Amino acid sequence: MKLIIPMAGKGTRLRPHSHTTPKPLLPVAGTSIVERIVLTFSRTINRTVDEIAFVLGDFGDDVKKDLTAMAERQGAKASFYYQKEAKGTAHAIHCAKESLEGEVIVVFADTLFDTSEKVNVDDADSVIWLNHVEDPSRFGVAVHTPDGRITGFVEKPKELISNLAIIGVYYFKDGAGLRREIQRLLDENITGHGGEYQLTDAIDSLLKQGKVFKAAQVDEWLDCGTVPAWLETTEHIIAKENHAFDPAAYPGSTIHAPVFIGAGAVIEGSTVGPYASIGAGAVVRNSTVAHSIVLDKAQVEGSALHGATVGAHAQVGGFTGRVHLGDHSVVQG
Repeated sequence: MKLIIPMAGKGTRLRPHSHTTPKPLLPVAGTSIVERIVLTFSRTINRTVDEIAFVLGDFGDDVKKDLTAMAERQGAKASFYYQKEAKGTAHAIHCAKESLEGEVIVVFADTLFDTSEKVNVDDADSVIWLNHVEDPSRFGVAVHTPDGRITGFVEKPKELISNLAIIGVYYFKDGAGLRREIQRLLDENITGHGGEYQLTDAIDSLLKQGKVFKAAQVDEWLDCGTVPAWLETTEHIIAKENHAFDPAAYPGSTIHAPVFIGAGAVIEGSTVGPYASIGAGAVVRNSTVAHSIVLDKAQVEGSALHGATVGAHAQVGGFTGRVHLGDHSVVQG
């Protein structure tokens, strides 16, 4: 089975971190958003992912190397496609048309999700992952029968039709059939919201053809689309996973769980946590870091950070408060 991940968006709401790193490659407690998504599928779906097709924007070769390594860790081949101009969700998927064959899962990697139940796709033409929400008027929702068969979709309903929001994760038994429907949208210039080619229009057409659409409901749906959301989701994951650490490895420092501390991190004369994520090879000296994210090989010295995000290889010295610092940047208080 193929996994198709459109990730060409500029991620403007996650700047400065998304200037140099695609949003799905940002880590949550040491593991990238996109790899966490792949791991979730490996646990919860009765299929094996053998190819991951990434639809990229204008990021460089280092991104391809990181994604290739991630795919190989999961026993899958990496394929790369490019979306040079943002023309909608259907257009993004169409950019990977060579991989739209056989069984495919399409994932828009803005969020993390999890479910305690295995998802069986054997008896469906398509499965759409849904999450219960309090205010469905903010989302596209799915209407389904008591046995889980989806009968329709409504975009941001004004009346309570369904409170099950579409989270951007889709299984299709026939990738070529989806490719044909998207091609029809492009050929006939059928656009939706914002004048763009929308995946929901292709899905609606398949539904009207009598294809069997089933619902898979998730237990949690975590946003990573903004800096505050990334911090909040990181805190949730740190608490949920309860990462182990050895206090003796950080003499002269106090570690308040829950925390994530990456391999080779140096913590000296500091108080770290609760809810701090310290990346691999990062250095924290004579500082306090709580409710914050410090990425790989960053340095924090003589500072007190709360609600901060510090990019990879960045340096913070003599600073107190909240800062959002991109990779390779320097702040001296």
